[in-house]
Amino acid sequence: MLYTVNKSPIMFRNLETCLRIAPAGDPILLYEDGVYAAVAGATTDALVQEMLNQHPVYVLEADVQARGLTRLISGIEVVGYDRFVDLVVEHNVTPWM
Repeated sequence: MLYTVNKSPIMFRNLETCLRIAPAGDPILLYEDGVYAAVAGATTDALVQEMLNQHPVYVLEADVQARGLTRLISGIEVVGYDRFVDLVVEHNVTPWM
């Protein structure tokens, strides 16, 4: 199952909920305001490091660029729309809005 997170981790707890529920090994994609969780040194840094120990974590490149983010946590894979579509096709999708 592909878990997607599109809300800011600063304003919402959906990232934490997703981490509690997603089985180890299932991929997690951060997009829209969910990409703020991928910023190195952010308040969610430790939580995302924990995620990376259990899940492949992806971040949508267009949303990172649209928000001017430059310092991302090492280990997160930046993907374009083509790879996003591939992930959706490969896995069922569970949005955490």
